[in-house]
Amino acid sequence: MPTPRADIIPNSLAYENTPLVAPQGFREYDARWLFEKEINLLGIQALGMGLGTLIHELGVKPEIAVGHDYRSYSTSIKQALITGLMTAGVKVHDIGLALSPVAYFSQFALDVPCVAMVTASHNENGWTGVKMGANRPLTFGPDEMTRLKAIVLEGKGLARDGGGYAYVADMRDRYIADLTDRPKLGRKLKVVAACGNGTAGAFMPDVLKATGAEIIPLDCELDYTFPRYNPNPEDMHMLHALRDAVLEHKADVGLAFDGDGDRCGVVDNTGEEIFADKVGVMLARDLAKQHPNAKFVVDVKSTGLFLTDPVLQQLGATTDYWKTGHSYIKRRSHELGALVGFEKSGHYFFNTPIGRGYDDGCVAALAILDMLDRAPDKSMADLKNDLPKTWGSPTMSPHCPDDLKYGVVDKVVAHYTNLHAKGTPVMGQKIRDLVTVNGVRLTLEDGTWGLVRASSNKPGLVVVVESPASEANMRAMFEEIDGVLSQYPDVGDYDQKL
Repeated sequence: MPTPRADIIPNSLAYENTPLVAPQGFREYDARWLFEKEINLLGIQALGMGLGTLIHELGVKPEIAVGHDYRSYSTSIKQALITGLMTAGVKVHDIGLALSPVAYFSQFALDVPCVAMVTASHNENGWTGVKMGANRPLTFGPDEMTRLKAIVLEGKGLARDGGGYAYVADMRDRYIADLTDRPKLGRKLKVVAACGNGTAGAFMPDVLKATGAEIIPLDCELDYTFPRYNPNPEDMHMLHALRDAVLEHKADVGLAFDGDGDRCGVVDNTGEEIFADKVGVMLARDLAKQHPNAKFVVDVKSTGLFLTDPVLQQLGATTDYWKTGHSYIKRRSHELGALVGFEKSGHYFFNTPIGRGYDDGCVAALAILDMLDRAPDKSMADLKNDLPKTWGSPTMSPHCPDDLKYGVVDKVVAHYTNLHAKGTPVMGQKIRDLVTVNGVRLTLEDGTWGLVRASSNKPGLVVVVESPASEANMRAMFEEIDGVLSQYPDVGDYDQKL
């Protein structure tokens, strides 16, 4: 194939004959582009050839499971990707319409090492992308993505013999059967399941019904125009619709699933959203009672309660804070043998004996229902209110160009590292701890903390703050960080602020 270019204009001769691949689509641990504007079908085919070439370089069996999410263009993108993979000498197992966790499950069900899931996840229509892996249950990290980017953009994809194709018609049924082979709940629960008209609507209600719970589906009909809101459990439109349905039906809990089903958001019985990191503490408490001295991994955006909660301390649980990103937390949980990995965005990674190590919104939902089942005298709100009180922010993202964001974060890291080394107070307190594995997370003496890091999948930074002391201290930490960021002209407007 011709070497991909980034400067091709749609509706032109070159667009029809040359791969269009924008370099910025290669992210830290997956790939994501605006379809037609940043990548065309020939570009997707070149991506498939590059991925197939990398699979051969890695020395794994050249077989791959490939699925696609529910968008008007995802089938054609998957077919172009498959053409490239087959050209590169890879045997493709096409599992059809799928969730990302269904694609990961199929690696085990079909005994193949590699996976490629065509999905834009929770992104708006117009976006597409691919989540990839060659060592189940892990997905690619920066090393693999950097090599893949070089192969594709330099036109180094190699054609080989040996490619093949097989269509797998029953993967949805096999996935559902695997998750529903379990005892019924002992407690009668009423659950609202919100899917935003995305792919999860074809899977989640059937799995949850098998628990014996009463399931109230909300926007579970497949409709790739997403007529009500984007399927994103961090989107307030989705959460407000879920809240209203929980209150209307007097449900015990509301569960929201994103576009490719690997995340789960939660609304309690009072209609209040519970951020996923707090849900993680609740689940960690429940699971640590069954697995003493359990080990957990959480991302640096998550609440400090994983370290300070007295219940987890009493149960001997330990927690490792690591880089934000589904690939990072998945890999870290696997390496440390953690029982579960948690991410504030709603990814949950359950390892043996609960899961297979990959992020699955449905497995997370089942764990939440099991937690309620084991606490028959407690509501979801009761379990939340049992946690020590903290005041925390949502995830906030000021705009910063992709080619500049890491440089800005390096300067912020250096700033707070210097203050820590000199013992200079922040908000009148000493910096108790700095975590710099992913941007900088500074924690003060009273436990108030703030995080600044570069977004992995869009041109922006990520800011999160929390305080166990007071709302005033939480807001003061935001003002502190915002004041530092305001010194850099490359940092723009926030998507949301306190």
